[in-house]
Amino acid sequence: MNITILLLILLSSFAIPWLVSFVIEAIRPAPKAPESMPWDRSLKLSYVTVDGVKIRYLKSGQGPVLVLLHTLRTQLDLFHKVIPELSKDFTVYTPDYPGHGYSDIVDGAYDADFFVKNVEGFLNALDLKDVTLSGVSIGATISLLIAARRNPRVTRIIPVNPYDYYKGKGLARSSDLGRFIVMVSGIPFIGETVVRLRNFIIMKAVLNGGVSDPSSISPELMKEMYMVGNRSGHYRAFLKLLRNSASWEQARGEYSNINVPTLIIWGSEDWSLVEERKFDESLIPGVQSTTLRKAGHFLPFDAPQELINQIRSFITK
Repeated sequence: MNITILLLILLSSFAIPWLVSFVIEAIRPAPKAPESMPWDRSLKLSYVTVDGVKIRYLKSGQGPVLVLLHTLRTQLDLFHKVIPELSKDFTVYTPDYPGHGYSDIVDGAYDADFFVKNVEGFLNALDLKDVTLSGVSIGATISLLIAARRNPRVTRIIPVNPYDYYKGKGLARSSDLGRFIVMVSGIPFIGETVVRLRNFIIMKAVLNGGVSDPSSISPELMKEMYMVGNRSGHYRAFLKLLRNSASWEQARGEYSNINVPTLIIWGSEDWSLVEERKFDESLIPGVQSTTLRKAGHFLPFDAPQELINQIRSFITK
C-alpha cells in the first residue's frame, strides 16, 4: 500500500474521535456551584481572590487555625467526614485549588510551585497566623514545601500520603484506567482527546483504587466530583497538572529546610512504596510518622476517625 494512502487512513481514523471529542465536551452539562455543603446545609461557602484568582473555601469552627488541603482532581469535599469533628476544636479552613472544585480555572503551569504560591496567597489573603497545614497527596507535598520555604504563618504541618514519588505519576498505581490516563496524558492531541472523551467509569476506578473500602466514598459525592470536571477548561487544567507531574518529586529537594514540627501520616494501602515513604522521612529533620491500617491514598474517606485523632493529638499535645 502506498505510504501516503496509509498515512491518510491513519489520520482519518484519529480525526473522527478527535472531532467527536470536541462535540462531547461542548454538550457536557456544567454544574452550578452550591451555596452550602450538600453534606451539611448549615455550612455556607465563601470566596476570596488570590492574585486575581477567585478561590472557593469553607470555614468552620473555632480555635487554633487548621488548613486542610485536598488531593489532585478532587475538592474540599474530600474532608466532609472530618470537618464536623475537627471544627469542635479548631477553626478549619478548606480551599479548592485553582482548576479544582468551584475555584477559578485559570491559565498556569499547574505544577508544584503554582499550587504552593496559591496556597500561600490564600493564607495571606485571610491573614491566617499560627497555622497548622494538613494536606493529602499533592496537598501534603504543598504543606511540606511551604514549611521548607519557612513561611512564617505556618507553625506545624501534618502531610498525609505525600505525592512526591514515581516522577509524580503515582496516579498510575490506582488502577489500570489510571495507568492509561497517565500514559496518554503526555501525548499531544491524543491526551486532550482521551480526556475530552472521559467517562464516569474512569473517575470511579481511580477513586476506588485509592481507598481500602470503595463503599467509603458515597455515590453522591463520586458523581459530584465527576460533574465538576464538566466546567469549561477543567480538563485542560487537569492535563497540565499531569504533564507537570515531575515537579512533585522534585519538591523533595527542599524538605531538608523544614524546621517546624512535622507528622507524616501514611495509609497502609497508599500508592507509595515502603522505600519511598522511608526516603521522605529521612529528608525531614525531627519528623514523626505513623501508618494507619486499612487506609488508602484518599485517607479522609476510609479512615476519618483515625485521621481526626492523629490531627487532634499532634496539635494539642
